Amino acid sequence: MTIEWPEIAPRRPSAYHRTMTKPIVQTARFPVSAKQLYDIYLDPKRHASFTGAPVRISPKPGSEFEAFDGMLSGSTVFTLSGKLIVQRWRSENFGIADLDSILILTFSDEGKQGRIDLVHVNVPQQDYKGVTEGWKKYYWTPLWKYLKKQAK
Repeated sequence: MTIEWPEIAPRRPSAYHRTMTKPIVQTARFPVSAKQLYDIYLDPKRHASFTGAPVRISPKPGSEFEAFDGMLSGSTVFTLSGKLIVQRWRSENFGIADLDSILILTFSDEGKQGRIDLVHVNVPQQDYKGVTEGWKKYYWTPLWKYLKKQAK
């Protein structure tokens, strides 16, 4: 008995089949506790104070967030108080066919400093550089300045 296998055409890239970019991985340390950093990130007033733009955000799973006048949007997937935030996340530069990216922020203490470990996966190629640089420019640097000002 002979079995004939059908010829399988090579898969071609399409609008719905894209190569995943490498994860964005960053660590930032600040002169406050991990719990304080977690609380600042999820408090709309304090989040807006350090970023300079209104934000809608909540620790409640399923709640939507929006920042920088709608330039960033998504939803909270999971939180572990003072320790972990997981969000579905996208920017206005994502294409209509691009899947949401996933943002994971882990908060821990290192001596007298709080540490944020960021892992951001599935950021589309066309926004990868902007998102990578944007975390430092729009979050880490302004947060550092905000905390310095609060300490005075």
